[in-house]
Amino acid sequence: MLTALEQQLSLHSVTVRFGEHVVLGDVTLSVRPGESVGVIGDNGSGKSTLLRLMAGVLTPDDGTVTVSSPGGVGYLTQTLGLPGSTTVADAIDYGLRDLRVIERRLRALEQDWDAAEAEAYAELTELFEIRGGYDAESRVEIALHGLGRPGLARDRRLDTLPGGDVARLGLAAVLASRPHLLLLDEPTNDLDDEALTWLEEHLRAYRGTLVAVTHDRVFLEQLTDTVLEVDGDAKSVRRHGNGYDGYLTAKAADRANQILRHEQWKAELARHTSLLSTHTERLTAVPRKMDKPGYGGGPFRARSRTHGTMGRIRNAKEELRRLTADPVPAPPEPLRLTARLTTGEDGVENSGDPVVRCADVVVRGRLSLPDLTLVPGDRLLVTGPNGAGKSTLLKVVAGDLAPDSGSVWSTGRIGYLRQQDAVAGGTVLTAFADGLPGPAEEHAALLLSLGLFRPDELRRPTRTLSIGQRRRIELARLMRHPSDVILLDEPTNHLAPDLVEQLESALAEYSGAVIMVTHDRRIRRTFTGRRLVLDHGAVVPAAAD
Repeated sequence: MLTALEQQLSLHSVTVRFGEHVVLGDVTLSVRPGESVGVIGDNGSGKSTLLRLMAGVLTPDDGTVTVSSPGGVGYLTQTLGLPGSTTVADAIDYGLRDLRVIERRLRALEQDWDAAEAEAYAELTELFEIRGGYDAESRVEIALHGLGRPGLARDRRLDTLPGGDVARLGLAAVLASRPHLLLLDEPTNDLDDEALTWLEEHLRAYRGTLVAVTHDRVFLEQLTDTVLEVDGDAKSVRRHGNGYDGYLTAKAADRANQILRHEQWKAELARHTSLLSTHTERLTAVPRKMDKPGYGGGPFRARSRTHGTMGRIRNAKEELRRLTADPVPAPPEPLRLTARLTTGEDGVENSGDPVVRCADVVVRGRLSLPDLTLVPGDRLLVTGPNGAGKSTLLKVVAGDLAPDSGSVWSTGRIGYLRQQDAVAGGTVLTAFADGLPGPAEEHAALLLSLGLFRPDELRRPTRTLSIGQRRRIELARLMRHPSDVILLDEPTNHLAPDLVEQLESALAEYSGAVIMVTHDRRIRRTFTGRRLVLDHGAVVPAAAD
């Protein structure tokens, strides 16, 4: 009988390189049988690479990967990677390929029966039954129904399906294969709330080992025992116990420890600077020559007084050299969004006057907005299905899109974080400084103060950045000026959970007005401002989220 104890999943001293670029360096970790693991990190940090190692589709350059799962391995990639001519039936077979292999081996043994193979046949039959091979097809349909795409015609080609349907088909087939080890790469992508609820309930009942790469904080909170944090800078993987709460606790402790170490370094620096100054003054006060009493006017050096002082001066200088050569930097300041809050001619802050006003705005075929007014401190969450007009509304308010009719009025500066990648070419620094006066180098200190990039990253070409790193540049550009209104179009996309937490805190302290479009479930569940629901460009009554 197969048991979870037969399963092994571990990496020992694993290094992966793509060309000269090290993605993971000397990584050692293990996953216990039955554990539910979330894998997080910035885009491009190596999360999918780690999953590919576990799935056995990537071989490390150094080190060993041990994967043993007699109950099968189910691996979901972000894209199926199948030709557009592939049918739905073929895609299902691809997702059930482990079961199909067992089934073919059973049929082969039955057709060419040999009593010597009876034990092997019994073991294969047991495995097939444990994994529910006989009703796998019906489980695929149950999963498709739960994911919101029931009744997909089996002869339909993949290139005739929306991308979201293809993703759900792949997920349904992998779940239906009932593997004892389930590896999922961004399983919540393209899922609406009902599908997400079904998926989480299904995985909560799952008794195998789960490893999921995800940015979805609700998924992490509800399903993971352990979080593996992939650090693209250090090329390392760090384990956090107690799920997502444990991860947040560890990050807070890291920051507190960094603050303590920096304060201790500053205190040591100040102490040795003071010692150097004190001993130097003492040495200066000692006369270099003087008369020795009782022996006339013979000159001599006060060596007994200067010798110890010189030694202490040398020690202080050496300690200062050591401290300045290996400084302990302060942790980056938390993200901070500032509002200018436009003042009138009398210099009084317009804290209660409208900063945005829209009246009878129409963008043909995309948006119909009778009225919208925001004052400083307002929070507006715009929701609705894809294509409902949410991004169109933000573009109209930002002035990027002129309405066909109606009026749009705003005062002061508008900060806009677009959903589309709008990062310019060049380097990280030149992309950040684009549009600012003077040479880009003059703005390096401002960028570094935001804590989103290290000094050695400022000259990195933007073409080499991951989408998450490019998103950081856009976030930095949003923060470089005070703004009366901030427009956020899917602000959490491609950001690591720790940075999303910082952004939420910054928004909570921001005194200007915010209009936000987001699919982030945690933000929507805890949102306390006004809500605007759009459907086919029209405003509809808001329902409880």
